[in-house]
Amino acid sequence: MNNLWTDTGYISLNHVNEQLCGDRVEIIGNNEKSLTMVLADGLGSGVKANILSTLTSKIICTMMANGMPIEECVDTIAKTLPVCSVRQVAYSTFTIIRITDNTTAEIIQFDNPNVILLRNGKSVDYPIVSRVIEGKTILESRIPLQLHDVFIAMSDGAIYAGVGKTMNFGWQRENIIEYAERLYDDTLSAKMIASMIVDECNRLYEGEPGDDTTVAAVRIRERTPVNLLMGPPADPRDATKMMTLFFSKEGKKIVCGGTTSQIAADYLHETIVTSLDYGTDPAIPPVGHMKGVDLVTEGVITMSRVVEYAKAFVEGTDLTNLWSVQTDGASQIAQLLFEYATDINFFIGKAINPAHQNPDLPITFGIKIRLVQELSEYLEKMGKQIKVSYF
Repeated sequence: MNNLWTDTGYISLNHVNEQLCGDRVEIIGNNEKSLTMVLADGLGSGVKANILSTLTSKIICTMMANGMPIEECVDTIAKTLPVCSVRQVAYSTFTIIRITDNTTAEIIQFDNPNVILLRNGKSVDYPIVSRVIEGKTILESRIPLQLHDVFIAMSDGAIYAGVGKTMNFGWQRENIIEYAERLYDDTLSAKMIASMIVDECNRLYEGEPGDDTTVAAVRIRERTPVNLLMGPPADPRDATKMMTLFFSKEGKKIVCGGTTSQIAADYLHETIVTSLDYGTDPAIPPVGHMKGVDLVTEGVITMSRVVEYAKAFVEGTDLTNLWSVQTDGASQIAQLLFEYATDINFFIGKAINPAHQNPDLPITFGIKIRLVQELSEYLEKMGKQIKVSYF
Protein backbone atom coordinates (compact mmCIF):
# COMPACT_ATOMS: atom_id res chain seq x y z
CA MET A 1 0.00 0.00 0.00
CA ASN A 2 1.36 3.42 -0.92
CA ASN A 3 1.30 6.38 1.44
CA LEU A 4 -1.09 8.42 -0.70
CA TRP A 5 -4.52 9.64 0.30
CA THR A 6 -7.52 10.77 -1.75
CA ASP A 7 -8.90 14.03 -0.37
CA THR A 8 -12.34 15.10 -1.65
CA GLY A 9 -14.46 18.19 -1.12
CA TYR A 10 -17.29 20.08 -2.79
CA ILE A 11 -19.55 23.07 -2.31
CA SER A 12 -22.67 24.38 -4.06
CA LEU A 13 -24.55 27.62 -4.60
CA ASN A 14 -28.31 27.50 -5.13
CA HIS A 15 -29.94 29.36 -8.01
CA VAL A 16 -31.17 32.69 -6.65
CA ASN A 17 -34.57 32.36 -4.90
CA GLU A 18 -34.40 28.55 -4.89
CA GLN A 19 -34.43 26.51 -1.67
CA LEU A 20 -33.11 23.33 -3.30
CA CYS A 21 -29.97 22.90 -5.37
CA GLY A 22 -30.29 21.33 -8.82
CA ASP A 23 -26.76 19.93 -8.54
CA ARG A 24 -25.80 16.95 -6.44
CA VAL A 25 -22.50 15.34 -5.43
CA GLU A 26 -22.38 11.76 -4.18
CA ILE A 27 -19.28 10.00 -2.85
CA ILE A 28 -18.99 6.28 -2.10
CA GLY A 29 -15.97 4.32 -0.95
CA ASN A 30 -13.00 4.88 1.29
CA ASN A 31 -9.72 6.67 0.77
CA GLU A 32 -7.56 3.54 0.80
CA LYS A 33 -8.91 1.13 -1.83
CA SER A 34 -11.35 2.85 -4.16
CA LEU A 35 -13.46 5.98 -4.11
CA THR A 36 -16.17 7.09 -6.54
CA MET A 37 -17.44 10.66 -6.77
CA VAL A 38 -20.32 11.72 -9.03
CA LEU A 39 -21.33 15.33 -9.73
CA ALA A 40 -24.76 15.51 -11.41
CA ASP A 41 -26.50 18.61 -12.76
CA GLY A 42 -30.26 18.28 -13.21
CA LEU A 43 -32.12 20.05 -16.01
CA GLY A 44 -33.27 23.52 -14.96
CA SER A 45 -33.38 24.42 -11.28
CA GLY A 46 -35.47 23.87 -8.17
CA VAL A 47 -37.33 20.71 -7.17
CA LYS A 48 -37.27 18.95 -10.57
CA ALA A 49 -33.57 19.54 -11.06
CA ASN A 50 -32.88 18.38 -7.51
CA ILE A 51 -34.76 15.12 -8.11
CA LEU A 52 -32.99 14.50 -11.42
CA SER A 53 -29.51 15.14 -10.05
CA THR A 54 -30.14 13.16 -6.85
CA LEU A 55 -31.36 10.11 -8.75
CA THR A 56 -28.51 10.36 -11.26
CA SER A 57 -25.72 10.75 -8.71
CA LYS A 58 -26.97 8.05 -6.36
CA ILE A 59 -27.66 5.47 -9.08
CA ILE A 60 -24.36 5.99 -10.92
CA CYS A 61 -22.28 6.20 -7.76
CA THR A 62 -23.77 3.03 -6.30
CA MET A 63 -23.50 1.06 -9.55
CA MET A 64 -19.94 2.11 -10.36
CA ALA A 65 -18.75 1.61 -6.80
CA ASN A 66 -19.99 -1.98 -7.20
CA GLY A 67 -18.04 -2.48 -10.41
CA MET A 68 -20.85 -2.09 -12.96
CA PRO A 69 -19.78 -0.92 -16.45
CA ILE A 70 -20.62 2.61 -17.57
CA GLU A 71 -22.92 1.27 -20.32
CA GLU A 72 -25.25 -0.25 -17.71
CA CYS A 73 -25.12 2.91 -15.61
CA VAL A 74 -26.16 5.13 -18.54
CA ASP A 75 -28.84 2.65 -19.63
CA THR A 76 -30.26 2.57 -16.10
CA ILE A 77 -30.26 6.36 -15.89
CA ALA A 78 -32.05 6.67 -19.24
CA LYS A 79 -34.76 4.24 -18.09
CA THR A 80 -35.12 5.68 -14.58
CA LEU A 81 -35.18 9.46 -14.84
CA PRO A 82 -38.65 11.01 -15.04
CA VAL A 83 -39.39 12.78 -18.33
CA CYS A 84 -39.91 16.55 -18.22
CA SER A 85 -43.49 17.29 -19.34
CA VAL A 86 -42.41 20.56 -20.99
CA ARG A 87 -39.16 19.57 -22.74
CA GLN A 88 -40.03 15.86 -23.14
CA VAL A 89 -36.51 14.89 -22.00
CA ALA A 90 -35.11 13.20 -18.91
CA TYR A 91 -31.90 15.05 -18.55
CA SER A 92 -29.09 15.25 -16.07
CA THR A 93 -25.46 15.80 -16.97
CA PHE A 94 -22.80 14.07 -14.89
CA THR A 95 -19.10 13.81 -14.12
CA ILE A 96 -17.63 10.67 -12.56
CA ILE A 97 -14.21 10.52 -10.92
CA ARG A 98 -13.18 7.09 -9.68
CA ILE A 99 -9.88 6.62 -7.83
CA THR A 100 -8.48 3.08 -7.48
CA ASP A 101 -5.76 2.20 -4.95
CA ASN A 102 -4.67 5.87 -4.98
CA THR A 103 -2.77 5.02 -8.19
CA THR A 104 -5.26 5.49 -11.05
CA ALA A 105 -8.02 7.97 -11.83
CA GLU A 106 -10.86 7.09 -14.20
CA ILE A 107 -12.89 10.07 -15.40
CA ILE A 108 -16.22 9.74 -17.23
CA GLN A 109 -17.98 12.90 -18.40
CA PHE A 110 -21.31 13.72 -20.00
CA ASP A 111 -22.14 17.32 -20.94
CA ASN A 112 -20.57 18.98 -17.88
CA PRO A 113 -17.58 21.33 -18.33
CA ASN A 114 -14.47 19.19 -18.73
CA VAL A 115 -12.61 18.27 -15.57
CA ILE A 116 -9.48 20.34 -14.91
CA LEU A 117 -6.31 18.47 -13.91
CA LEU A 118 -3.65 20.42 -12.03
CA ARG A 119 -0.27 18.71 -11.81
CA ASN A 120 2.38 20.50 -9.77
CA GLY A 121 0.02 23.47 -9.71
CA LYS A 122 -0.33 23.78 -13.50
CA SER A 123 -3.14 22.66 -15.78
CA VAL A 124 -2.21 19.71 -17.99
CA ASP A 125 -4.05 17.99 -20.83
CA TYR A 126 -5.05 14.37 -20.37
CA PRO A 127 -6.16 11.73 -22.90
CA ILE A 128 -9.88 11.66 -23.68
CA VAL A 129 -11.69 8.91 -25.60
CA SER A 130 -15.17 9.73 -26.92
CA ARG A 131 -17.91 7.17 -27.54
CA VAL A 132 -21.70 7.12 -27.86
CA ILE A 133 -23.76 5.18 -25.30
CA GLU A 134 -27.58 5.19 -25.51
CA GLY A 135 -27.38 8.22 -27.80
CA LYS A 136 -25.20 10.16 -25.36
CA THR A 137 -21.61 11.21 -26.12
CA ILE A 138 -19.51 10.03 -23.19
CA LEU A 139 -15.92 11.17 -22.63
CA GLU A 140 -13.62 8.70 -20.87
CA SER A 141 -10.10 9.11 -19.48
CA ARG A 142 -7.71 6.94 -17.51
CA ILE A 143 -4.86 8.75 -15.75
CA PRO A 144 -1.95 7.41 -13.63
CA LEU A 145 -1.85 9.48 -10.45
CA GLN A 146 0.97 11.57 -9.04
CA LEU A 147 1.36 13.16 -5.63
CA HIS A 148 -0.41 16.56 -5.41
CA ASP A 149 -2.60 15.94 -8.49
CA VAL A 150 -5.81 17.96 -8.23
CA PHE A 151 -8.97 17.22 -10.24
CA ILE A 152 -11.60 19.97 -10.40
CA ALA A 153 -15.10 19.08 -11.62
CA MET A 154 -17.91 21.62 -11.97
CA SER A 155 -21.47 22.15 -13.12
CA ASP A 156 -22.09 24.67 -15.90
CA GLY A 157 -23.14 27.28 -13.34
CA ALA A 158 -19.42 27.85 -12.79
CA ILE A 159 -18.62 28.73 -16.40
CA TYR A 160 -21.72 30.95 -16.68
CA ALA A 161 -20.81 32.94 -13.58
CA GLY A 162 -21.18 36.66 -14.19
CA VAL A 163 -23.08 36.45 -17.51
CA GLY A 164 -24.99 39.70 -17.96
CA LYS A 165 -23.51 41.06 -14.74
CA THR A 166 -19.76 41.33 -14.32
CA MET A 167 -18.79 39.51 -17.56
CA ASN A 168 -20.13 39.32 -21.11
CA PHE A 169 -19.58 35.62 -21.74
CA GLY A 170 -19.27 34.21 -18.24
CA TRP A 171 -16.26 32.80 -16.43
CA GLN A 172 -14.91 30.45 -19.07
CA ARG A 173 -13.06 27.22 -18.28
CA GLU A 174 -9.79 28.91 -19.26
CA ASN A 175 -10.47 31.64 -16.71
CA ILE A 176 -11.17 29.06 -14.02
CA ILE A 177 -7.90 27.28 -14.88
CA GLU A 178 -6.00 30.56 -14.56
CA TYR A 179 -7.68 31.28 -11.22
CA ALA A 180 -7.02 27.75 -9.90
CA GLU A 181 -3.36 27.94 -10.91
CA ARG A 182 -3.00 31.30 -9.20
CA LEU A 183 -4.51 30.14 -5.90
CA TYR A 184 -2.79 26.74 -5.94
CA ASP A 185 -0.91 25.71 -2.83
CA ASP A 186 -0.09 22.08 -2.12
CA THR A 187 -1.29 22.51 1.47
CA LEU A 188 -4.86 23.42 0.46
CA SER A 189 -7.49 20.75 1.03
CA ALA A 190 -9.86 19.69 -1.75
CA LYS A 191 -12.75 21.35 0.10
CA MET A 192 -10.84 24.61 0.38
CA ILE A 193 -9.96 24.59 -3.34
CA ALA A 194 -13.63 24.03 -4.22
CA SER A 195 -14.74 26.71 -1.74
CA MET A 196 -12.38 29.33 -3.15
CA ILE A 197 -13.57 28.77 -6.72
CA VAL A 198 -17.26 28.81 -5.72
CA ASP A 199 -16.67 31.95 -3.65
CA GLU A 200 -15.31 33.66 -6.78
CA CYS A 201 -18.34 32.42 -8.78
CA ASN A 202 -20.62 33.95 -6.15
CA ARG A 203 -18.72 37.24 -6.39
CA LEU A 204 -19.10 37.26 -10.19
CA TYR A 205 -22.82 36.54 -9.79
CA GLU A 206 -22.93 39.50 -7.35
CA GLY A 207 -24.45 37.20 -4.75
CA GLU A 208 -27.38 36.23 -6.98
CA PRO A 209 -26.44 33.04 -8.87
CA GLY A 210 -28.26 32.71 -12.18
CA ASP A 211 -27.74 28.95 -12.09
CA ASP A 212 -27.00 26.24 -9.55
CA THR A 213 -23.23 26.21 -9.19
CA THR A 214 -21.17 23.32 -7.85
CA VAL A 215 -17.44 22.69 -7.74
CA ALA A 216 -16.00 19.37 -6.54
CA ALA A 217 -12.29 18.70 -6.10
CA VAL A 218 -10.20 15.59 -5.64
CA ARG A 219 -6.64 15.96 -4.39
CA ILE A 220 -3.95 13.29 -4.11
CA ARG A 221 -1.83 13.88 -1.03
CA GLU A 222 0.39 12.12 1.48
CA ARG A 223 -1.14 10.68 4.64
CA THR A 224 -0.62 13.01 7.57
CA PRO A 225 -1.71 11.89 11.05
CA VAL A 226 -2.76 14.25 13.85
CA ASN A 227 -3.26 13.15 17.47
CA LEU A 228 -5.51 15.00 19.92
CA LEU A 229 -5.48 14.43 23.69
CA MET A 230 -8.31 15.74 25.87
CA GLY A 231 -9.21 15.01 29.48
CA PRO A 232 -7.46 13.02 32.24
CA PRO A 233 -8.19 9.27 32.47
CA ALA A 234 -10.98 8.00 34.73
CA ASP A 235 -8.36 6.13 36.78
CA PRO A 236 -5.34 8.34 37.58
CA ARG A 237 -3.16 5.23 37.51
CA ASP A 238 -3.75 5.03 33.73
CA ALA A 239 -2.20 8.46 33.11
CA THR A 240 1.24 7.10 32.22
CA LYS A 241 -0.23 4.50 29.86
CA MET A 242 -2.39 7.15 28.18
CA MET A 243 0.56 9.52 27.74
CA THR A 244 2.88 6.78 26.50
CA LEU A 245 0.40 5.74 23.80
CA PHE A 246 -0.30 9.35 22.81
CA PHE A 247 3.33 10.46 22.52
CA SER A 248 4.40 7.27 20.72
CA LYS A 249 2.06 8.06 17.82
CA GLU A 250 3.48 9.48 14.62
CA GLY A 251 2.23 12.93 13.62
CA LYS A 252 1.36 16.28 15.15
CA LYS A 253 0.21 16.47 18.78
CA ILE A 254 -2.62 18.62 20.20
CA VAL A 255 -3.34 18.71 23.95
CA CYS A 256 -6.64 20.24 25.11
CA GLY A 257 -7.52 21.21 28.68
CA GLY A 258 -5.66 22.62 31.68
CA THR A 259 -5.48 19.44 33.76
CA THR A 260 -4.65 17.33 30.72
CA SER A 261 -1.82 19.61 29.61
CA GLN A 262 -0.36 19.53 33.13
CA ILE A 263 -0.36 15.71 33.09
CA ALA A 264 1.38 15.85 29.70
CA ALA A 265 3.92 18.35 31.03
CA ASP A 266 4.70 16.11 34.01
CA TYR A 267 5.12 13.12 31.69
CA LEU A 268 7.50 15.04 29.40
CA HIS A 269 9.22 16.84 32.30
CA GLU A 270 8.50 20.09 30.53
CA THR A 271 6.92 23.44 31.47
CA ILE A 272 3.79 24.97 29.94
CA VAL A 273 4.11 28.60 28.92
CA THR A 274 0.68 30.20 28.62
CA SER A 275 0.29 32.99 26.10
CA LEU A 276 -1.42 36.23 27.07
CA ASP A 277 -2.42 36.80 23.46
CA TYR A 278 -6.06 35.92 22.77
CA GLY A 279 -5.31 35.89 19.04
CA THR A 280 -8.12 36.99 16.76
CA ASP A 281 -11.03 35.77 18.92
CA PRO A 282 -11.27 37.03 22.53
CA ALA A 283 -14.01 34.46 23.28
CA ILE A 284 -11.48 31.62 22.99
CA PRO A 285 -8.93 31.20 25.83
CA PRO A 286 -5.27 31.75 24.87
CA VAL A 287 -3.11 28.86 23.71
CA GLY A 288 -0.09 27.51 25.57
CA HIS A 289 3.32 26.32 24.46
CA MET A 290 5.20 23.20 25.53
CA LYS A 291 8.19 21.42 24.06
CA GLY A 292 7.13 18.13 22.46
CA VAL A 293 3.56 19.32 21.74
CA ASP A 294 2.51 21.20 18.60
CA LEU A 295 -0.49 22.95 20.15
CA VAL A 296 -1.78 23.36 23.74
CA THR A 297 -5.29 24.78 24.24
CA GLU A 298 -8.08 25.08 26.77
CA GLY A 299 -10.63 22.27 26.64
CA VAL A 300 -14.42 22.47 26.36
CA ILE A 301 -14.88 26.10 25.22
CA THR A 302 -12.25 25.72 22.52
CA MET A 303 -13.51 22.33 21.31
CA SER A 304 -17.12 23.57 21.23
CA ARG A 305 -16.03 26.24 18.77
CA VAL A 306 -14.15 23.66 16.68
CA VAL A 307 -17.36 21.62 16.43
CA GLU A 308 -19.23 24.76 15.26
CA TYR A 309 -16.60 25.32 12.58
CA ALA A 310 -16.77 21.66 11.50
CA LYS A 311 -20.56 21.76 11.19
CA ALA A 312 -20.47 24.90 9.03
CA PHE A 313 -17.63 23.47 6.94
CA VAL A 314 -19.41 20.18 6.21
CA GLU A 315 -22.80 21.77 5.56
CA GLY A 316 -21.31 24.47 3.34
CA THR A 317 -23.06 27.23 5.30
CA ASP A 318 -19.87 29.24 5.76
CA LEU A 319 -18.04 30.31 2.61
CA THR A 320 -15.71 32.62 4.52
CA ASN A 321 -13.90 29.92 6.55
CA LEU A 322 -12.60 32.51 9.03
CA TRP A 323 -10.85 29.78 11.01
CA SER A 324 -8.42 29.38 8.11
CA VAL A 325 -6.87 32.80 8.78
CA GLN A 326 -7.52 33.31 12.51
CA THR A 327 -4.89 32.50 15.15
CA ASP A 328 -6.91 31.55 18.26
CA GLY A 329 -6.77 28.00 19.63
CA ALA A 330 -10.02 26.80 18.03
CA SER A 331 -8.96 28.10 14.61
CA GLN A 332 -5.55 26.44 14.91
CA ILE A 333 -7.17 23.10 15.79
CA ALA A 334 -9.55 23.49 12.83
CA GLN A 335 -6.63 24.19 10.50
CA LEU A 336 -4.85 21.04 11.66
CA LEU A 337 -7.90 18.74 11.60
CA PHE A 338 -9.74 20.06 8.52
CA GLU A 339 -6.85 20.99 6.24
CA TYR A 340 -3.69 19.18 7.36
CA ALA A 341 -4.81 15.81 8.74
CA THR A 342 -5.84 12.68 6.87
CA ASP A 343 -5.80 10.33 9.91
CA ILE A 344 -6.95 11.63 13.31
CA ASN A 345 -6.45 9.78 16.59
CA PHE A 346 -8.41 11.01 19.62
CA PHE A 347 -7.20 10.09 23.12
CA ILE A 348 -10.05 10.97 25.47
CA GLY A 349 -9.94 10.76 29.25
CA LYS A 350 -13.24 9.96 30.99
CA ALA A 351 -12.50 11.55 34.38
CA ILE A 352 -15.16 13.87 35.77
CA ASN A 353 -13.89 17.44 35.88
CA PRO A 354 -15.08 19.02 39.18
CA ALA A 355 -15.29 22.41 37.46
CA HIS A 356 -17.99 21.00 35.19
CA GLN A 357 -20.24 20.01 38.09
CA ASN A 358 -21.06 23.60 39.02
CA PRO A 359 -24.85 23.92 38.44
CA ASP A 360 -24.34 27.56 37.44
CA LEU A 361 -22.25 26.52 34.45
CA PRO A 362 -24.02 25.40 31.23
CA ILE A 363 -21.71 22.38 31.04
CA THR A 364 -22.90 18.92 32.01
CA PHE A 365 -21.04 15.69 32.56
CA GLY A 366 -20.32 13.93 29.32
CA ILE A 367 -20.02 17.08 27.23
CA LYS A 368 -16.45 16.10 26.34
CA ILE A 369 -17.66 12.78 24.99
CA ARG A 370 -20.50 14.38 23.01
CA LEU A 371 -18.16 16.99 21.55
CA VAL A 372 -15.71 14.32 20.42
CA GLN A 373 -18.47 12.13 18.97
CA GLU A 374 -20.02 15.04 17.08
CA LEU A 375 -16.64 16.26 15.83
CA SER A 376 -15.71 12.73 14.74
CA GLU A 377 -18.90 12.48 12.66
CA TYR A 378 -18.15 15.75 10.87
CA LEU A 379 -14.53 14.76 10.28
CA GLU A 380 -15.62 11.41 8.80
CA LYS A 381 -17.90 13.34 6.42
CA MET A 382 -14.79 15.27 5.38
CA GLY A 383 -13.24 11.90 4.48
CA LYS A 384 -10.89 11.65 7.44
CA GLN A 385 -9.88 8.34 9.01
CA ILE A 386 -10.90 8.55 12.69
CA LYS A 387 -9.92 6.46 15.70
CA VAL A 388 -11.13 7.30 19.23
CA SER A 389 -9.55 5.71 22.32
CA TYR A 390 -11.09 6.24 25.77
CA PHE A 391 -9.24 5.99 29.06
